[in-house]
Amino acid sequence: MEAIVTQHLHRRFRKTVAVRDLSFRIEQGEVFGLIGPDGAGKTTTLRMLAGVLNPTSGRAAVLGVDVTKDPEALRQKIGYMPQHFSLYGDLSVLENLTFFAEIYRVPSRERKERIARLLHFAQLRAFADRPAGKLSGGMKKKLGLACALIHAPQLLLLDEPTNGVDPVSRREFWDILAELHLQGVTILITTPYMDEAERCNRVGLMFRGEIIQQGEPEALRRLAPGEMLVLYTTDLAQAEQVLPDFPDYLEHQVYGDRLHIFTPDAQAAKPRLEAFLKTRGIPMQSLYQDEPRLEEAFIHLIRHARLA
Repeated sequence: MEAIVTQHLHRRFRKTVAVRDLSFRIEQGEVFGLIGPDGAGKTTTLRMLAGVLNPTSGRAAVLGVDVTKDPEALRQKIGYMPQHFSLYGDLSVLENLTFFAEIYRVPSRERKERIARLLHFAQLRAFADRPAGKLSGGMKKKLGLACALIHAPQLLLLDEPTNGVDPVSRREFWDILAELHLQGVTILITTPYMDEAERCNRVGLMFRGEIIQQGEPEALRRLAPGEMLVLYTTDLAQAEQVLPDFPDYLEHQVYGDRLHIFTPDAQAAKPRLEAFLKTRGIPMQSLYQDEPRLEEAFIHLIRHARLA
């Protein structure tokens, strides 16, 4: 059974179309990642699926519930964590969890045990009495997730939950999500981090309100244009300027102090590129073949979508 089904979902804000003709399915127990540039429609999509925002047209069913017909029944089945989760800074960690347990009408006989389990699960037991406003960014995110889990939802909708936190806290957060996945919880997550998208069962790439590609991360990685050479040079700007003249050139991307260069056959192109750069007077520190990641494929697909 599908956890989420959308059919021609559309959302307009006056003259701006935020989500356009969106149709996709997410299976129960799946971790599905939505990626895309700012303004692609990811947050609007999650808000509609959470029953917070009505679609302009189209249909969405979440766990068998039509999001426009019975949003109250929907909220009892899902956990929704927006980008700016509304924790109460002057309340303690324990008091926040108790408050959300009351909001979601968790039975009194279950509340104490469930809160204790979530404090342990989110590694917050030692901070139960600390005001939420005094927590680190990573701990606030974990508390927000614990509050979204207090009513044992079947589905989690998470909008960039690790944005702005340190790498260690991001890893800890994803360890928690991995445990929830093993328990059978369905997760739809938006993220700006490609390494997080790699952890999903499937990924959808949103652009201008539409999903332009979706599939398993490995399949999406193969959409990068050909094979990849990595070039380190002290004259990055000049190398970038002359590369389009290289006969085996398909595309390049800049990553800090290096260039990722795409070519039909990296092994054959490598010595030819070395000679080409030498004739152009470009110093070469190193040049080697590497496997494209999801990030390279993502940038390639967005570039071509912008030209379409």
